[in-house]
Amino acid sequence: MVGEGGSMTSLAQDLTSAGMIRDSMCGGLKAEVFVDLASVEALWRGMETAPDALATPYQRFDWVASFVRGLEVQDRLRVLVLRDEAGRPAMLLPLLLSRMRGLTVARVAGAKHANYHMPLYASRQAAGLFAEEVEAALVAAGREAGIDAYALDHQPRFWDGIANPLSTKGAPCASDAYGLMLGPDAEATVKRAFSGDARKKLRAKERKLVEALGPVDYVQATTPETIVAILDAFYEQKRSRFTMMGIANPYADDDVRRFIAAATAPGQARPAIELHALIAKNDGRVLATFGGAINDNRFSGMWTSFDPDPEIGRFSPGDLLLHHLINQQTSAGRRAFDLGVGEARYKSSICDETIELVEVLIPVTLRGHLFAQATDAALRLKRRIKRSPRLWQAVSRLRALRRS
Repeated sequence: MVGEGGSMTSLAQDLTSAGMIRDSMCGGLKAEVFVDLASVEALWRGMETAPDALATPYQRFDWVASFVRGLEVQDRLRVLVLRDEAGRPAMLLPLLLSRMRGLTVARVAGAKHANYHMPLYASRQAAGLFAEEVEAALVAAGREAGIDAYALDHQPRFWDGIANPLSTKGAPCASDAYGLMLGPDAEATVKRAFSGDARKKLRAKERKLVEALGPVDYVQATTPETIVAILDAFYEQKRSRFTMMGIANPYADDDVRRFIAAATAPGQARPAIELHALIAKNDGRVLATFGGAINDNRFSGMWTSFDPDPEIGRFSPGDLLLHHLINQQTSAGRRAFDLGVGEARYKSSICDETIELVEVLIPVTLRGHLFAQATDAALRLKRRIKRSPRLWQAVSRLRALRRS
């Protein structure tokens, strides 16, 4: 049982199974590298459920396990655990190894489906580790695990007001993320996020939507039938959207769909991904969807979609669902809500927090140093383009020409 976190953690600390590569010591930190989920599950769950743990929803065991098993990349998994001098787990980082031009590169599990790749820290005190000490431990563990370099993108500089030591030497990402702190009162939070004029317009659009289609429901999917119906609509809405944009649809892959199915599966006390939708009651038509990674304190938006019919679009079903969702999440007791990485009008209009993100490159071998230098140059160019309205507009025009 996860509820017996203390005993389970003690048991996990004594594990010496074949699932663990031999330890390495560096300074005051001891590094362990686990090569499968089963051998580290008890320790992981004990860390993430600790009352003072510092983590994003994307480093929950259930989220990572759904991703790893859905994409069938168990053989590439390495879970790095750093312990302090007393042997207590301080930091956990789930990694996937990939081969690139003869190099082995370690990245945080989750790829572009995770907005944040921050480690799981056992406590706020553990997040006070020195950056140099963490980097040295990663390098030592990397040598043992055959890693040439770490490419750790989307590292928040701060999380819940605490500095992330892994981000200290990072370079700014091309894009940041946007969040909203939720207050104790749902109505007050909604009023802070949406201006009086915006709320008035949304009420008018909802009224006209009901006049056109009949009553609507705001639904949190908890049953197999509801989950399947909402996901089917989501996949079709995304297919239509990406086809119109002329770009590849990442949700068309069977492995990604297996991941999402596992992460949203019913019967879990707290699924890895929470699924919401706006649905017309008369015919069950799904007008908009919203999916987000969750933990006790935060809802982190992973996707949103809406019915592509222009007659539906004029009622702004996505905005209506977002308005309701902020109210619902506040009422559920969560303290934070974010809309993930990337710039968008709807994000900047309601969010009161910019979550600064950095890219962290840590070479282990000589070849890793060459990889880090080349990657850093490419990231700097990408950042310059995305943060320059003139250059980004030029790139967007080129993409449009290619699509046409």
